[in-house]
Amino acid sequence: MIAIPTPQPPRATRPLFLSRVPAGFPSPAEDYVECSLDLNEHLIEHREATFFVRVKGQSMTGAGISDGDLLVVDRSLEAGDGDIVVAVVDGELTIKRLSRRGSHVRLLAEHPGFAPIEFKDGQELTVWGVVTSIVRRLR
Repeated sequence: MIAIPTPQPPRATRPLFLSRVPAGFPSPAEDYVECSLDLNEHLIEHREATFFVRVKGQSMTGAGISDGDLLVVDRSLEAGDGDIVVAVVDGELTIKRLSRRGSHVRLLAEHPGFAPIEFKDGQELTVWGVVTSIVRRLR
């Protein structure tokens, strides 16, 4: 499920159009390219601390995360209340929303068919990283 970070790939920039597009392609009258966009620069802030995971399952569909999506995860960020995280619970990896209320910590699914993960004394939670982006193919 976890891919080891690899050396920085070569730049693969693509045009970024100046106009915002509500639907469809830019008008020929607005055919002005603002700059080039490298998705590595756009999606990855801390290169050495970033890795990718592929989602398996439906527990996070309410957060817009679907089975098969590719998540960008940053291990250098401190997880806060409300962040979506990759965590280890009892030796198993999971992707859930972190809930911190005082000393009470839970991991919440974003699907009504999945119960929250409540932690008991002696149970260990390790946060591997914070999800920063979702990459999804439409076709």
